[in-house]
Amino acid sequence: MATRTSTESMKINKIAMMGAGSWGTALALLLARKGLQVTLWDRDGDHIGQLAQNRENKRHQPSHPFPESLEVTNSLPEAVTGAECVVMVVPSHGYREVYRQVYPLLKEGSVVVSATKGIEIGSGQTMTGIMQGESCEQKQLHLGVLSGPSFAEEVANRQPTAVTVAFTDPLVAESVQHLFSTEHFRVYSSTDVIGLEISGAMKNVIAIAAGICDGLQYGLNTRAALITRGLAEISRLGVALGADLQTFAGLGGLGDLVLTSTGNLSRNRTIGLKLGSGMGLKQALAEMTMVAEGVKTTQSCYKLAKELKVAMPILEQVYQVLYQEKRCEDAVRELFQRDLKKESEGVV
Repeated sequence: MATRTSTESMKINKIAMMGAGSWGTALALLLARKGLQVTLWDRDGDHIGQLAQNRENKRHQPSHPFPESLEVTNSLPEAVTGAECVVMVVPSHGYREVYRQVYPLLKEGSVVVSATKGIEIGSGQTMTGIMQGESCEQKQLHLGVLSGPSFAEEVANRQPTAVTVAFTDPLVAESVQHLFSTEHFRVYSSTDVIGLEISGAMKNVIAIAAGICDGLQYGLNTRAALITRGLAEISRLGVALGADLQTFAGLGGLGDLVLTSTGNLSRNRTIGLKLGSGMGLKQALAEMTMVAEGVKTTQSCYKLAKELKVAMPILEQVYQVLYQEKRCEDAVRELFQRDLKKESEGVV
């Protein structure tokens, strides 16, 4: 039997991109530039109207004209019906609501890729967890995730980028790998869905902490320590949920953590910078033009870590800064004054 290793074997001819923000637009451009038929959806009718009129996303990805194969709509049935692949790029707090509307429109055997990095508040579920819970067993779907160090602006600008896709079925992972790969966008495949999702969600929390330290004018030593110990916390939580430890040393783990904690384009690091500089959370969020997923993810991951009894001191301090009005300086001080330990103690 021949091995399926390409999108041709899965007959992916139409792709629905759910969410016309910065990341959704960047991915839509990437796929449409390959000549693939892509429909970009957003619930904001005014926004979609501007995209249709301008044939580019002046709000989020200016100076990138849409290829002919890229269509836009605010109609879910128009976007999803007949699509073999649906890419979910909506904020985590609205993910369940959108997927509930998408699911009845999905055809049998559809591939659904989550490109959203977050954990749902309340349920503590990842995005694929939400989809599994909202899906009926009678309809066979392939649910997976795309994640890695990838600022949307650089992807739209065709800057060399490498990411990972994960599906429990390795053949589907390979097919989606081929679907997204271009000469400047390299995709690796994995079967560790939960590991990739936990990494993608938690790195935003650590990035807020990194921004706080930068805002406090701490140095590069501080940042290096924070990233390293942050990776240990992410690994502990992921392994507790059944993830493969090796995933956290990869693109979706260490790679994405380093990018988001150090890059000037990072929304979550920007929130941290504002907090570390003395600004309150409400004002910091008001000044943001795009969603910083780490703020809500801090709340959901804090609850999840408590339920699983996983020690995550950096997460705990970020939570207290965001939701209990703790001073940033006090949070850093408490982290450094904890009981001394062996470095290997509690890594997993």
